[in-house]
Amino acid sequence: MVIAAHLVFTCYGFWLPNDPRGSWSDFVRSWDLLQFGPATKTDQRRSLARDPHDRERRQAAKQALRYDPVQLTGIQALHVARGIAQAVAESGYQVYACAILPDHVHAVVARHRNRFERVIGHFKARATQELLGAGLHPFANERDACGRVPSIWVHRAWKVFLEDEEGIARAIDYARRNLTRAGLPAQSWSFVQAQSR
Repeated sequence: MVIAAHLVFTCYGFWLPNDPRGSWSDFVRSWDLLQFGPATKTDQRRSLARDPHDRERRQAAKQALRYDPVQLTGIQALHVARGIAQAVAESGYQVYACAILPDHVHAVVARHRNRFERVIGHFKARATQELLGAGLHPFANERDACGRVPSIWVHRAWKVFLEDEEGIARAIDYARRNLTRAGLPAQSWSFVQAQSR
């Protein structure tokens, strides 16, 4: 039985639908990206991040995006955390780990009455509101005619369902190691609870 999930939601430009390492996308929505090939659909459940690939091609594709890929600063990450904290306060999610990197977020969350997709949506919505309220939204200068800003979040997210305490512990460790690999200090958020044994 699923008791928790490792959730990964990414920022705009983090992993493109035609990434040479593969993606979970069925098609490429952007005409500008089509010159780099069709979607590279894969059913792999393991991380492809360290797989060998054509890095120059991947970077060239990112240059063709409509907006610059999002790279959250430290202060922006703090506001993302404040948004997640608000979502936790509103719905009582039990969060065992949260690592906010410049271009994606790892969260290990206990099973809740809400589906995990909804939990992710709640986190993204409150984080976006925090960024907008603080005047720190990366696309604040890209408003459309109605005043809306483009989303900094990719529509889909990655979920790994966890069925035991050992799986939760591994996911927590993985989230923390991502910070280390990125050269970032450990993060301590008030909404993160210790894993109960």
